Amino acid sequence: MGRNGTLATAKNGKGRRFSATAEPAWARLSDAELLEFRICDLKLRIAGTRLEKYVNQLYLELTARGLRFRPHCWLSEDWFSPEGVPGIAIPFFLAHPRLARLERNQMLEVEGGTKHECMRILRHEAGHAIDTAYALHRRRAWQRLFGRSSQTYPEYYQPKPYSRSYVHHLEGWYAQAHPAEDFAETFAVWLKPRSGWRIKYAGWPVIKKLRYVESTLQEIRNEKPKVRSREHVDSVPRIRKTLGAYYEEKRSRYGIGQDGYYDRDLLRLFSNAPEHAKKMAAASFLRKHRRELRQLVSHWTGQYRYTVDQIISEMIERCRELNLRVASPLERAERDAQAMLTVQTMNILHHGHHRVAL
Repeated sequence: MGRNGTLATAKNGKGRRFSATAEPAWARLSDAELLEFRICDLKLRIAGTRLEKYVNQLYLELTARGLRFRPHCWLSEDWFSPEGVPGIAIPFFLAHPRLARLERNQMLEVEGGTKHECMRILRHEAGHAIDTAYALHRRRAWQRLFGRSSQTYPEYYQPKPYSRSYVHHLEGWYAQAHPAEDFAETFAVWLKPRSGWRIKYAGWPVIKKLRYVESTLQEIRNEKPKVRSREHVDSVPRIRKTLGAYYEEKRSRYGIGQDGYYDRDLLRLFSNAPEHAKKMAAASFLRKHRRELRQLVSHWTGQYRYTVDQIISEMIERCRELNLRVASPLERAERDAQAMLTVQTMNILHHGHHRVAL
């Protein structure tokens, strides 16, 4: 690390900076060719990339709050902070624009792909890391406010969108997933510069959690961490699967697959009556507006775009099988389609399909 705890860019023996951004040969490959590459063979690192700047910004924010703690960071398959390791794993695809493009082509979005999104997740994971480093979750006051971190992680969760007992930070009301996520989200809101949490959450029950975070971190800011492991869990050099295998697993994890589940709503929105046989096919209508619907509903519900797109795909297929047509004016049909897709996505969220990914 350099001064102020920031990451220092690597240099060679003559003092010249290495160019970690030099274009590797695999960056010129097609998607099909790139999918055959093993992740460990990509030779990725954080130094010299935009991720280095974001990690350094996180360290500066910690310094501004008077904290000496610096979570170490490494590249892995996904965002996470491992149990017993006060550090942060960052998805490998954020280390190079070509891999980010492949991620978008495969999953329709890049989680943490912008500076704003990346910093939000880094602050969240830093909350997990500092909790681990100082064993904060063992404190009785922590447990009274957030619950027990030993509580089993749910595979899915059913959030209460209007609850004032939790902060709003990551999409999908993620603070409600588990006590550990509640703390990490609360920490992230507290850490963010100029978040205005005292005003935004004034009068909400969650203000007690925010005040606890502030007072507790002021208390430990000059203490040495109790847990100091620098392990890199599931780091890129150890991941021998191909990019193709990685995305096959990932798409399977976030897919839906509920044949016939949407028929009732589709038959309300569209029609298979003979008098509408010459009107626009509902399948064509949904394909035309697919991108806009995917973006809007993903934003409103906090679901992965890939998951929303899977729902749209199944709706398109059922529209084709049922030979449905657009009977109402197109502008109205578009509004109704947005509402229907949002409701169906929320139904999946509330009935056991919402992701707990971080």
